[in-house]
Amino acid sequence: MKKYKTILATTYAVNPLKGSEDGMGWNFVKQIARFNKVIAITRENNQVHIEKFMKENPSELYENIQFLYFDLPYWMRFWKKGGRGAMLYYWMWQRGVVSFVKKNKVEFDICHNLNFHNDWTPSYLWKLKKPFAWGPIGHHPLIPKQYLKPYKKSYYIKDRLTWMVKKYFWNISLSLHKTVKHADFIYCMNNSVPQVLNLKDKFIKIVPSVATDDFGFEKMRKDGKFTLISAGRLVPLKGYDLSVLAFASFMKTVPEKDKDNCEFLIVGSGPEMKYYEQLCEKNGVKKYVKFISWIERSELMKIFKTSSAFLFPSHEGAGMVVPEALSFGLPIICTNNCGPGEFIDKTCGFAVEIQDYDNTVIELGKAITTLYENPELREQMSVAARKRFVDIFHWDRRGELLKEIYSEL
Repeated sequence: MKKYKTILATTYAVNPLKGSEDGMGWNFVKQIARFNKVIAITRENNQVHIEKFMKENPSELYENIQFLYFDLPYWMRFWKKGGRGAMLYYWMWQRGVVSFVKKNKVEFDICHNLNFHNDWTPSYLWKLKKPFAWGPIGHHPLIPKQYLKPYKKSYYIKDRLTWMVKKYFWNISLSLHKTVKHADFIYCMNNSVPQVLNLKDKFIKIVPSVATDDFGFEKMRKDGKFTLISAGRLVPLKGYDLSVLAFASFMKTVPEKDKDNCEFLIVGSGPEMKYYEQLCEKNGVKKYVKFISWIERSELMKIFKTSSAFLFPSHEGAGMVVPEALSFGLPIICTNNCGPGEFIDKTCGFAVEIQDYDNTVIELGKAITTLYENPELREQMSVAARKRFVDIFHWDRRGELLKEIYSEL
């Protein structure tokens, strides 16, 4: 008879109807349930969405899943509106969870602080006196200053102030130091985490946090159309200015008669939309760049299927869309950072070194040109991209990792 462990997982953000952090929370819970029992504690406002989805999408896995819903009293959270105050409330919520578990006499074998994914926010689950897993955890790196020059000064100031807050917690927070000390296992989403937390003697694994389901793979399109795609919020963090300028640099190398066979699709919305549109017009590529402000996720997957490559010079430490692009066999063009730069290798994409602004644009443009001018290389990279998804970024790989970790704990 199969021997299950019971995992108590704090999953602040869980919503099977959403993507990003909420969708990752749901998928991690499902992956735990493949091999163990899981008691997932999440916020009360997620209950209606979780129960609706589970009713409409039955699965045998649900037999291994129990959700508990917890929030602090209204008088302690009335000030929180959407994303405003989210990090402060998350910290308060994590502290409150410990008392909630004790009060309800929840029985479990291992506790796991599963999300949010910040390596600078303390967890208090170690106070429950059971084996304690923490992560995946990580952070957005400091955006190199040369990549913020085109934007308002306020972006630079906000990025530096946020970095100062992170450094305060990494270096001074006693609660964070206790979290690190008492963690029996730490799941790091990239190589920068062990550096900032000084995890030399800890039981850790460095594996990307992001993953995706398999939406189907089709070989490279044969109609002669060259379609670049990018997806995400239109904010400086995502580096869309680099994308537009790199595409413009590439288009200068395309013969006039072939330009109409090239296009760049930008899927997303955000405060910098007008700036990027002006950048397209200024650089003569407005005709070839299409902004798609919002579509259903299923529609985005259809666009992935008909695209040639994924352009994503983002400055973030993760990037859910990269595994999605890999799952469709799309070669990736990004910068060589601790996020997307660590997700790929030379077989499936181009990771351009971080350097001065103009040369970054030039190198990104050259990568696009290389893929455009070499269909055979593009097809080889497409096969390698699909393999990388299957080997590393399929959600099942995360479940297998957690199974291994829990068995060792």
